[in-house]
Amino acid sequence: MNLIERAGLAALHRIDPETAHGLSLKALNAGLVPLPGLVTSPRLACTLAGMALANPVGLAAGFDKNATALAALARAGFGFLEVGAATPLPQPGNPKPRLFRLTEDRAAINRFGFNNDGMQAIAARLQNRPRSLPIGLNLGANKTSADRAADFAQVLATCGPHVDFATVNVSSPNTEKLRDLQGPAALSALLQRVMEVRAGLATPIPVFLKIAPDLTPDEVAEIGQIALAAGLAGIIATNTTLSREGLKSAARDEIGGLSGAPLFEKSTRVLAQLSQATAGRIPLIGVGGISTADQAYAKIRAGASAVQLYTAMVYQGIGIAARIARGLDTLLARDGFASVADATGTGRADWL
Repeated sequence: MNLIERAGLAALHRIDPETAHGLSLKALNAGLVPLPGLVTSPRLACTLAGMALANPVGLAAGFDKNATALAALARAGFGFLEVGAATPLPQPGNPKPRLFRLTEDRAAINRFGFNNDGMQAIAARLQNRPRSLPIGLNLGANKTSADRAADFAQVLATCGPHVDFATVNVSSPNTEKLRDLQGPAALSALLQRVMEVRAGLATPIPVFLKIAPDLTPDEVAEIGQIALAAGLAGIIATNTTLSREGLKSAARDEIGGLSGAPLFEKSTRVLAQLSQATAGRIPLIGVGGISTADQAYAKIRAGASAVQLYTAMVYQGIGIAARIARGLDTLLARDGFASVADATGTGRADWL
């Protein structure tokens, strides 16, 4: 981490986390943050659901909810970006405070509740997005919607023409009863509606599903089969957790989803279970607790074709993406892998 990044983080950690998050986006757009540009190598270059990636390290949804900092983020060393979640109508989300740093645990708890500017505003920004890397959108549903499945389909219809992939997010714990859509019947019906909209796009794009870490092995396997049957292009494992096991920080009992270091083992285990259940028939994206190249590599060896980051940037700055990508290249070379795909799933048994 360079001195500018270190000083910026120290200053941001002195203020309210949500305010700090907003300021970090403004700093990116103002050109105040040193950015490494494209990070790639023959080993790092890979494909995900048919999309060419310079490297397999992506930005998870939630950092740039409203697609306001895409030009800067495209130069931050990531191989792909995911923005959102977007809902049909703008909504303020849950009352503040709703974001909490757990510094002792290198973690965060949020209960944002899909606060965003709405699909029309986000679609307008995505129309003018950078084309140097794949950019996707996390699809959400309005809190007051009577038909949440219709919301996901509507956001895809509106924003789908302007992105490279979309993610169905039924795993956020911060919208009441949203996780109920992970049940077999509800999930199958929802995915059918979304995939019908996808088929109607001028250029059909890959659709991913983002799942929760708080699932049993049987539930994980069942979701994997549903995703395969629906023709999805990939599964993102995982979203935040409701678990509070082993936390030390004062904010540990706040309501919301926990992300960061404590999620690593739980999310990686779900990833490995999903890899086993789907037997390599669908690409997986590993998310949850990654803060080092070794952890990104562990996700890949557990079954991921690519990974995503978010909370680690709170503690290590945006430069972490490039550092992890370069470190991952070194690890692949060390172990004799010519590509990310060659390493995918080779350590799955360690997590089962």
